Amino acid sequence: MSRNAPDHAGAFPCDARSCLASGRVCYTVYMMNIKAISIFPLLYEPFTHVGVMKMAIDKGVLDFEAVDLRDYTHDRHHTTDDIPFGGGAGMMFLPRPLMEALDTIDNPAGSWLKIGVAPQGDRLTQSMVEDLSHEEQLLFVAGRYEGIDERVMERLDLTISIGDVVLSGGEIAAIEIIDAITRLLPGATGNAASTGEESFSSGLLEYPQYTRPGELDGEAVPDVLVSGHHANIARWRREEALRRTLIRRPDLLRDFDLTEQDRKYLSHVLADLRGIID
Repeated sequence: MSRNAPDHAGAFPCDARSCLASGRVCYTVYMMNIKAISIFPLLYEPFTHVGVMKMAIDKGVLDFEAVDLRDYTHDRHHTTDDIPFGGGAGMMFLPRPLMEALDTIDNPAGSWLKIGVAPQGDRLTQSMVEDLSHEEQLLFVAGRYEGIDERVMERLDLTISIGDVVLSGGEIAAIEIIDAITRLLPGATGNAASTGEESFSSGLLEYPQYTRPGELDGEAVPDVLVSGHHANIARWRREEALRRTLIRRPDLLRDFDLTEQDRKYLSHVLADLRGIID
């Protein structure tokens, strides 16, 4: 799926204005181009004015455009939908406007990774997001109504689902995916280290986090976090991440590379849980 961005087009050398320096580390910044085809392009606009998308756009690491599907219609009503063959409730997108939009943007063919957002797609994972963050040009197609004509779906390179949930349209799901990708772009966030420590980035759910005050309504922050002992803090965070993952998402542990110390800790957690149940 991943086609690493080549050293051209969006790539800036380290002495260019878009290169970000932090101490002795210099990052070569690639501008990612993302477009999203929709009949409601204004749904995307608020996200370009706040948060990580705005930061990435302002720093020159993201170029984003919401494309109005109606621009590719040729009747006076700008029709984008029709009834499905075989009957049934609802409407679905006409294939011609979508095909014209895809062919116009993806020119030459294959220069954009074309992504559909639909319930029948591959389940979104952090690993998938990381792969997509290395692409140079992403083109999203957000479905609505009863979906997208299968002849259009077959032209897409990838179809993604954000989960077993029904939404009124694919734009919200596309925004979630775009946000997840954008925050991984070099220079997009203020703290690059934080993106590697959050849930799923390490393969585990994130450990519990606390801030001031140290005591709130009788509940105190765990002593280890204010001890100043970095090794103990790191071990506590590792164990809490393991515990939380075991309880909330045990499926993640199947593919996780556990150390012997991890296995011993999880055995103690399981024993404690069995004691509570018994």
